[in-house]
Amino acid sequence: MPGVLTPDQTKQESPVAPSPKGTSLRARTSAMTKEHLRPTTLFLLVGGVVFLLDTAMYNLLVFWSPSQGWGAGLMHGNPLTAKLLTIAVASCLTYLGNRLWTFSDRPRPDTRRSIMLFILLNLIAAGLQLCCLAFSRYVLGLDSVLADNISGTLIGQIVSTSFRYVTYGRLVFPKR
Repeated sequence: MPGVLTPDQTKQESPVAPSPKGTSLRARTSAMTKEHLRPTTLFLLVGGVVFLLDTAMYNLLVFWSPSQGWGAGLMHGNPLTAKLLTIAVASCLTYLGNRLWTFSDRPRPDTRRSIMLFILLNLIAAGLQLCCLAFSRYVLGLDSVLADNISGTLIGQIVSTSFRYVTYGRLVFPKR
C-alpha cells in the first residue's frame, strides 16, 4: 500500500545520524582524563616533594634549636618570616619541577614573562598560606608544632596549591 511503511522501511528511511566522535559524555570524560591526568599527577608529585621539604625546613627553623634541641627554635617568635623563607626556597624548586617535568610538553613561553608571572602568582599563593598561619598564631593564639603544621603547612598548602594549579597551567605554562 502506498503511504504505509513497514517497520523495516521506517528504520531505513529515518536513520539516526551517528553522533560525531567525542561528543558523548564518555568520550569527553575520557579525553579530559587523558589531557589532565598526567599533568595533575606530576604537579602533585612535584608539590608533594616540595611540601615535605617546606615542612622540614619550617619545623627546623621554628621548633629546633641547635643548642637545646626541639622546643622553641631560632625563629619561634617569627613564624611568618620563617614560613616566607621556606616558601621562597620551595617556590624555586617548584618552578624547576613544573617547568622541566609537569609542563615539559608545552612550548616554552618567553622565560622572563613566565618567571615574572610565576613570582607574582607565588606571592599571592604565599599570602594565602601566610594568612592561614597568621590566623592560627595571632587570632586563635595557637603556637604549638601541631597547630602551626595544621594551619600553615597543611591547610595553607591546600589553599595555595589549589590556586597554583589553576593559575600555573593557564598563565605561567600555557598550552600555546
